[in-house]
Parts: sequence; C-alpha cells; structure tokens
Amino acid sequence: MQLANYLFFTTECEAALSFYAECGLGRVTTLMRHGDHGIPVASETTVGKVMHARFEGPGVLFFASDNHDAEPMRGSSHILIMEDRGKTECLFEKLSQDGRVTTPLALQPWGSYYGKLTDKFGVQWMLDCLA
Repeated sequence: MQLANYLFFTTECEAALSFYAECGLGRVTTLMRHGDHGIPVASETTVGKVMHARFEGPGVLFFASDNHDAEPMRGSSHILIMEDRGKTECLFEKLSQDGRVTTPLALQPWGSYYGKLTDKFGVQWMLDCLA
C-alpha cells in the first residue's frame, strides 16, 4: 500500500506540473487530456486540459488533473522530508516564487529546519530538513 496525493485544478494543471518539474521535483510520467481518445468531456472549458497526470521524482509521487468542479486547495499539504539544508533552502525558494511563505525556513523547537508555503497555484508545501 502507498499513499499518494491527487491535486485538482480548474485550468492550470499543466502549468503547475511544468513548474514542479522546473523546481526539480521530478517529471510527468503519464498525461491524458479531456477529449482525447474518446475520453468524455464534462465541460467545454476542459477540452484539451489535463484529465489525468502522474508526476514522479526521487521520493515524490502524486497525481493531478483539471476539473470543472475543482474546489480551491485547502486542508492538506505536501511535506517533503529532506536531508540537506542547502537543497532545502534552494527548493523552498523555487516553490515560493510568486507564492506566499506562511512559515519562513528556520530551526524549529522540535529540532527540524522547517518552513511552509503556499505556491502560486494554491498548493501548500512543508519542507522539513533534519540536518
């Protein structure tokens, strides 16, 4: 058994996945579009948008799509457990570009070097470095 997140966007899924690849998190390994290969279309606004995508990288797996009835992201966050403070700082900076930092990266009372942000697509990220 493995737990993986599924991110729902309305129209920005492909841009978000490209952004995460640019940040160095991994790459899209599967991508299907609404309307392709006989896939039904729930709304004309979704034609050509991402119906289903799989995103993978070292230690990273999540799925994503565009949906006409997607709700804004809330109540959930990706947490990346890292082992290198420099890589943590670099990734935090990239992910927070045009987003909002809610907890700046800093040494926390529990001993981790930790920070939290909401990226420009509304996805929440927590980076936790034990080094």
